[in-house]
Amino acid sequence: MARSKCSDSGLRPQLEINRSLVPEQAVLSTGRRGKRLSKLSTLNGRHARATWGKLEKSIRRALSSLTKEYGFSVAAGDMQLLDGRLYITHSGLLRLASRRRCCGIETCIQQKASDPAVGRWVFKATVYKRGISNGFVGFGDADPSNVSSVVRGAELRLAETRAVNRALRKAYGIGLCSVEELGAFSGQARTSTIPTPSNGSHSANGSGDTSGNGQPRLRDQLCLLIRQYNLDPNLVKAYAADFCGTEALSGASRELVESFISHISSAAKENRDALVCKLNSYAQPVEARS
Repeated sequence: MARSKCSDSGLRPQLEINRSLVPEQAVLSTGRRGKRLSKLSTLNGRHARATWGKLEKSIRRALSSLTKEYGFSVAAGDMQLLDGRLYITHSGLLRLASRRRCCGIETCIQQKASDPAVGRWVFKATVYKRGISNGFVGFGDADPSNVSSVVRGAELRLAETRAVNRALRKAYGIGLCSVEELGAFSGQARTSTIPTPSNGSHSANGSGDTSGNGQPRLRDQLCLLIRQYNLDPNLVKAYAADFCGTEALSGASRELVESFISHISSAAKENRDALVCKLNSYAQPVEARS
């Protein structure tokens, strides 16, 4: 993809205008921007409560900080709340790049790392903030094991989107992960931005909880295992449901899911081929396995 460039002549007039601002004009400009952000912060709070329900104090603080720092809008879909965490969206990053006068974005497929036969794609993206910038680089990958079933078959496009998101986050110093970078087990959460209130019991598969010792969530742990050992996510979920004694993985308790993750991790380390054979048995009808 060709890189869109900005000529120096296109940038210079804006720079001259900024340098020509007298102190009084600069104060007025800063004041107007502060008022806009203050109004946006209030609107974001209203839209967030209407869309996501009652928010924890930490989420409200993070929302306010992101609004003032980057001008993100909840109503415009710049952010999403999933499993009690805020995530930036691809559209939100692109709008930020437009506001900050991003000079160009260049993407290219990493042929050696990609494998079209199995639907695995790797992209490199470079974001140029200014005409003289060397660029900020980000990589993104996608394959059937780390994408939602909703976007299955669009791995190439998703890999490019993930690469662009990472490069944009680097360019503008955003530590917030993007929604599109989440793995296969985030697909169900993405369909709803309203969190389920906690009633003291664990969610169906415990994927929305964060362990007290700071370890990755169960969903993330399982996704990492699938990617690490190149396992079929659908077969893993079927095996997990059978292991936990439930019709679906979402019906299992957190303790059972933790036990399954430990089991499949050990099995993959000891004999991956045997594990794959076991998983393949779940591709057959239930009558054939019984």
